Amino acid sequence: MALRVTIGFAFGDREEGVAYARVLGSREPEHVQRITVPFRPQPALLGRDGAYAVLLAVAAELRKQGVRDTVQFEIADEALVRDLADRRPVPAPLAMPYVLLGCALNRFKSASVRLGDAPACRDLTARARADISINVAA
Repeated sequence: MALRVTIGFAFGDREEGVAYARVLGSREPEHVQRITVPFRPQPALLGRDGAYAVLLAVAAELRKQGVRDTVQFEIADEALVRDLADRRPVPAPLAMPYVLLGCALNRFKSASVRLGDAPACRDLTARARADISINVAA
């Protein structure tokens, strides 16, 4: 059974971020998962590395939960989607995250990554930003 996973995410000042993944199409009812994302930003990449870390963390969490089938990921990061779809060269500091992400996606029967539906991704991103804000204030 194919899963559709829509992702929203945010990063704070600490070396981690938060992703919310809405999962549709599983045997369970639609649900949203909160996933902590370890992340040490590389300033020269202007945030591009964040989306890689998020997608890698979400894919790893799904695998940990036993997902093996077809997964369609939706994320609101055009550069990441184009990097994967066009198999275009990435900056040297992104080379290892690119390879790790490709390996993680290859662990599913089939996996695709597309630009997410704006309202759905915005809602999940707002939730992640609120989560980060609460943690910063605490």
